[in-house]
Amino acid sequence: MATHGSKLVIYAALGVNALIAVTKFGAAWFTGSAAMLSEAIHSLVDTGNQILLLHGMRQAAKPANAAHPFGHGLQLYFWAFVVAVLIFGLGAGLSILEGLDKIEVPHPVENAYVNYIVLSLAMLFEGGGWLVALKEFRRSKGSRTLFGAIRGSKDPTVFTVLFEDTAALLGLAVALGGIALGQALDLPVLDGVASLVIGVILAVTAAFLAYECQSLLTGEGVDAEVRDSIRRIAAAEVGIVGVNELLTMHFGPQDVLVTLSLDFEDSLLADRVEAIVSGLERHIKAVHPEVTRVFIEAQSFDAHHRARSPAEAINL
Repeated sequence: MATHGSKLVIYAALGVNALIAVTKFGAAWFTGSAAMLSEAIHSLVDTGNQILLLHGMRQAAKPANAAHPFGHGLQLYFWAFVVAVLIFGLGAGLSILEGLDKIEVPHPVENAYVNYIVLSLAMLFEGGGWLVALKEFRRSKGSRTLFGAIRGSKDPTVFTVLFEDTAALLGLAVALGGIALGQALDLPVLDGVASLVIGVILAVTAAFLAYECQSLLTGEGVDAEVRDSIRRIAAAEVGIVGVNELLTMHFGPQDVLVTLSLDFEDSLLADRVEAIVSGLERHIKAVHPEVTRVFIEAQSFDAHHRARSPAEAINL
């Protein structure tokens, strides 16, 4: 389930990108700048991306049913992956094509002052949206490093918008530099080079986002610290001899499935085992609120070991 903070970040980015996209397209048409057209396409793609992320959040919030017994949380990860594909296919692809076309047939940028005004204002607005995303990301990252927090984040809405805004700021700087240098050196081909560089920035951003989203989409478990904490909670419970296996999976940023295979003392009666299981489930959810489902199997270590496939047994 996405948080209120995540929605705030997306709405802020949506408003900024929609306004800037219209302005950039007007400036690109008026001046004939390839770099400005690439930036306009970039902002338009980002606007569509924010709409898709909001759609993904709404889909993920649907309750579980017979067809989707574990809920619809993975919808968020799917739509975040679609966003990465769109950044690469539309944003990067069209920017690179436009840049190559301008390099092949360069022509001077007309009324360049319009581009300077629009790009400067865009940097101001994009910078504001970037600060909102960065503030939310820092709030959620805790004591982890920036890169570690990105790798460990289970909420793609925040880091997707943060990376989109970072790529947008870099693209604006490149567009501004390309147009200015093209004028100063009388080399209109630099406008096309700037468009090409913007496309490369978007391609790198899309590749990173796609990598992170596919990991979540294909069944990523909780962080090692959380996994170790759950194992310690289970092992410390009176009546439990050992933890045979602990498996986890994120169905959403705040929707985690935990399965445990536990070896109980042989002398315990069934009602005592039931009481331990109920108490353990409550304890795990109290310590880790993101855990929404806990399934516990009572099985001896030997029986559990024999039940594993040969490939799994080798990895024990």
